[in-house]
Order: sequence, then C-alpha cells, then structure tokens
Amino acid sequence: MTEAAWLKEIDTYLIDLDGTLYRGRDVIEDAPAFVAWLQRTQRKFLYVTNNSSRRPEDVAAHLRELGIPAEADDVLTSSQVAAQYIREQPGHHRVFMIGETGLHDALHEAGCQIVNGTDEQPDYVVQGIDREFSYAKLKRAALAVRAGAVSIATNVDKALPTEEGLLPGSGSLAAALMTTTGVTPLVMGKPAAKMIEVALERLGSTREQAVVIGDNLETDILAGVQADVKTVLVLTGFSQRAEIASAAGVPTLVLDSLTELMALSE
Repeated sequence: MTEAAWLKEIDTYLIDLDGTLYRGRDVIEDAPAFVAWLQRTQRKFLYVTNNSSRRPEDVAAHLRELGIPAEADDVLTSSQVAAQYIREQPGHHRVFMIGETGLHDALHEAGCQIVNGTDEQPDYVVQGIDREFSYAKLKRAALAVRAGAVSIATNVDKALPTEEGLLPGSGSLAAALMTTTGVTPLVMGKPAAKMIEVALERLGSTREQAVVIGDNLETDILAGVQADVKTVLVLTGFSQRAEIASAAGVPTLVLDSLTELMALSE
C-alpha cells in the first residue's frame, strides 16, 4: 500500500481558501477543475475559512468570480462557528462584539442579543477582525470580561495579507484583549479543532471519512491534527516543505498541487 492509498477511501474534503484555491485576487490554476471534480464524483466538501468579516454569501460570490463553484451553504466561517458555539450554551446569549458584517450577521442569525457593552453586561465578548477597532471598544470588552463575560476569538491569525502587505489580523486584536484582562479566549477558527468538528457535523461525516486540505502548517494542518483528521498540505501558498520538520502539526501527506491530489484519489 502506498502512503497515499488512504485517499481513495476519503469522501469528505474540508478546504482552505487563500493559498489553496486562490492567492489574493488570483485563482490557483487547477482550483476550478478540482472543485468540479469533487462535484462530479459526488464527494462532500466544505470551504472552511478563518475570515470572520465576510458573510458566507460574500465568500461564495468571490469564489464564483474566480470560476470556482460555490454557494453560501458550501462555506463555513469562523464567525459561524463562534455563533453556533454560543447558541448551544445554556443561559442568556448577550454578546458584545468586536468585528465586522460577517460576525454581526452570524450572531444575529444564531439568535444572539448584540449589546453595546455599557448599558447591559454581556454574557460573551466575541472578537474577530475589526478595521474600526478602537480604544473604546477594547475598554468595553476588557471591562465585560473582567466582570465575567466569556471571551471568544473567532481566530488568532496574527496578520492579514493585503495588497499593501501584512496588516494586523484578528489575532493581534485578541492579543490586546488578552494582555489587558489576563484571560485566554476560546478560539473557534483554525488551528483550533472546533472548526473542523463543526464542519464534520454539518456534512454528517466522521473523522475517518474526511481530509483537511490547506497550504498553512500553522492553521489548516494543525487544525486537522488537533481534530484527529487526516491532512494534505499543498505547496501552493504559505508553508514550504522545509518547514514541515519543525511544525507543531505534521501533515499526513504533502503534495505540489490539487491536480496531484485528484490523481491520487481516483
């Protein structure tokens, strides 16, 4: 049996986006064919993204613009994972939010009560990327956490890749809140296992049936490892082969492209 023989038994694909299907505004050449192959062979798949600012509809629209088949139901964001987690907890679901449209809509759709953090003590402080982050928001969040609110971070990505360069990411804001409160947040997105577990639940799949596909050892691959799901690192984005030996999460398989993945899975 070859080291990749297990791929033939996989029927569920949890797929990263940036660096795996596209790079910034440019599609990775074989990404549309890969997703079309998943559909043609009736494999289950879900796009799993740490991006908390976009709604699933927006993520799907961006993928379609790049020629990659996608509908909103094919997307799972870290905001949705956070909202689902809160909805499943007993008691009140009052939330002070630091974030953007994607987080706001996910919380609203989950039935959470979004509060301003001053008039009413929240039960949760949920923080994602927020490009209008301010001292006032940090102050309200810190006071709420110190008063007993559960601190949740959608993801802890330190940097946000843009055309300008690497900008502060959600993890940078999480670090500010953690520094001032001394409270480590519950993390919902990759590399936490929670996102992978929610994805499997949505698709009705088991760990044994699934594989996580991504380009980042620190997020995609580590999330799969922590969720006890097999992983494939594609060398089309962030991480390089030389980094694998020192990585916290070692991929099950390393491939150069999605085309190679398709060939091995037939």
